[in-house]
Amino acid sequence: MELTLLGTGSPEGLPRPDCPCAACATALGGAARAATALLVDGVLLLDLTPGAAFAAARSGHSLGGVRQVLLSHPHDGPSVEVPAGLPQPGRVPDGRELALLTGHRVRAVAMDHPGTGYEVVGTDGERLLYLPPGGAPAGMPDEHPVYEMVVADVIGRPDGLARLRAAGAIGPTTDIIAVHLGHEVPPGAELTRRLAAAGARAVPDGTTLAVGAYEDVPDVPRRTLVLGGARSGKSVEAERRLEAFPEVLYVATGGTRNGDSEWADRVSAHRERRPGSWGTTETCDLVPLLAESGPPLLIDCLSLWLTYAMDEVNAWDDAEWAGGGERALRKRVTELTDAVRGSRRTVVAVSNEVGSGIVPATASGRRYRDELGRLNVAFAAECEHVLMVVAGQALTLRD
Repeated sequence: MELTLLGTGSPEGLPRPDCPCAACATALGGAARAATALLVDGVLLLDLTPGAAFAAARSGHSLGGVRQVLLSHPHDGPSVEVPAGLPQPGRVPDGRELALLTGHRVRAVAMDHPGTGYEVVGTDGERLLYLPPGGAPAGMPDEHPVYEMVVADVIGRPDGLARLRAAGAIGPTTDIIAVHLGHEVPPGAELTRRLAAAGARAVPDGTTLAVGAYEDVPDVPRRTLVLGGARSGKSVEAERRLEAFPEVLYVATGGTRNGDSEWADRVSAHRERRPGSWGTTETCDLVPLLAESGPPLLIDCLSLWLTYAMDEVNAWDDAEWAGGGERALRKRVTELTDAVRGSRRTVVAVSNEVGSGIVPATASGRRYRDELGRLNVAFAAECEHVLMVVAGQALTLRD
């Protein structure tokens, strides 16, 4: 089955007319994207958008052989003129299946957002799933055949991929193509990096893909360290790296701090931001979690774990520190990094980057700064991917 992406942008396209935002300002030439429309084997058109006939011609195809036009979502703005000879667009009711004379079968998939998803089965049995902008499957069976390709709003609805993964509909070789890309998406290399974290990729308008052909599916790093200063956006970045995966276990190392209302507000904000399918555990006992099998771990954060570990060895007391506290702390850090090295789980950890500002005024403050720097160095050495977040922008240190 052959798929040509006549457009890969949001319904308004990219750039938007008269929009001065950074994403629109840089979406020039090959980075510009027309509204998403898919041409399957030259016979099935999913979403009729302005200029579809010209887009097909530019990609070396024609709409002359199209036998069915299906719409996936309500189209705002002026009505789109149907090119001469093209069937009138329609929509398949949720759950119903449409058989084309060409041998293709199309089943409508119910969404949790206005619109319809389409599962297309080719003449050789390849399976393609196309989802509308802002939509995710409303319900999936516990076990589902694996799709060879999924074309979806990866940036807007990463939880849709999580649902598909939980049902087994996305496997290790599923080619995930991001579409409906608008000016809300990050420009340039940041888009590529963010999609790779979800195991997805984007392609230019006019690209033709073979459904079921082997592609280099982006590798999702198994161990990632996200560094950053206070309020840099490091926790959001860490969460973003796992939001397309189900059953993530969020490991909160800071506890609840009973009686501290400001801390409670911080904890509440973090919880509200996380997907409802994620679990949460409050612990600093990280080594057993890393040794167990299970869903991905998001550890937030190592700096609070270090505070706990230094409390345990009484590192704040100079005499205790010199008399064995330093050795005890080194042992705990080694146990942690050894556990990270041997873990089979996907791990994303957050830590504060320190030492770039004012030198702490106290010996204990300088000790904590030094030990956190050493911990970050040791943990980063065990990670395939290391990021530094500055002003909400993720800079790749190791990839």
